Amino acid sequence: MASYIVATAALGALTELLVIAHLTAGMVDLTRHEKEKYFPTATGEKRLFPSLHDPHSRELSVVVPAYNEELRLPVMMDEAMEYLENRQKQNPSFTYEVIVVDDGSKDKTTEVALRYTTKYSADKVRVLTLVKNRGKGGAVRMGTLSSRGKVILMADADGATKFSDIEKVEAGLNDLNPKPENMAISCGSRAHLEKDSVAQRSLFRTFLMYGFHFLVWFFCVKGIKDTQCGFKLFTREAALKTFSSLHVERWAFDVELLYIAQCFKIPIAEVAVNWTEIEGSKLVPFWSWLQMGRDLVFIRLRYITGAWKLQSLHKTD
Repeated sequence: MASYIVATAALGALTELLVIAHLTAGMVDLTRHEKEKYFPTATGEKRLFPSLHDPHSRELSVVVPAYNEELRLPVMMDEAMEYLENRQKQNPSFTYEVIVVDDGSKDKTTEVALRYTTKYSADKVRVLTLVKNRGKGGAVRMGTLSSRGKVILMADADGATKFSDIEKVEAGLNDLNPKPENMAISCGSRAHLEKDSVAQRSLFRTFLMYGFHFLVWFFCVKGIKDTQCGFKLFTREAALKTFSSLHVERWAFDVELLYIAQCFKIPIAEVAVNWTEIEGSKLVPFWSWLQMGRDLVFIRLRYITGAWKLQSLHKTD
């Protein structure tokens, strides 16, 4: 009798969770404010962003989501631009762009980013300023949908990953041999640093980390040890396929992105990169992990109930 009551209660709780997940599911939002359709040149002229649906016209796009990053962004940008400029000098056929996406910042992130437009030109550095804060996933998507690259790198504004490690994720992408459809994703990974990080973390934070890893594996993504490293390289085709279906715009967006990729059977490489923890993280340890844990459960449930579906390719408004 007791076991029957427990089973009935569990079934009722699961049903309620499924209903909540279904009813609170937001749809894919690819619309953008009129102001977000343009980028400023070094002279202040407004020009229209291209679309990810267009053929590529650069070898590499680097998308940098930035929220209140006026202090940390210059260090990352200086390192990235030095690397990219040197690479272009060594190989003049190599072309690139960097798109800094100001995610509704309250500080001078846009002004700081525009200094690099002035220095290097809007052909190499473009700034997309979002009218309101969307979250990191939303910022990455808006930048990706505005990019011109044959391959597209997502790179965090804090510069935690050594930028020259792009060569490692490029090698990982090439090893996947993405032809004929040119679908592939290469993820930078900090999994090799986990043993050292556990030694430095509190028992509580270690518990949260392992709990999050378990939820990722159980509900969403199999075979990827580090889904959250902000250093990921996409072929243009894989970026269009995955970002067109992305719903989550906050911290757990990486997980849904990789879940979508695995549903589409897009090959994924995981490559060890150098990583250093940088002060000034926007993550609040307990609440951010709690929010991400909730999002992981809801990602899976919303696809199960049909509230979310894998999308055919959308045109942006």
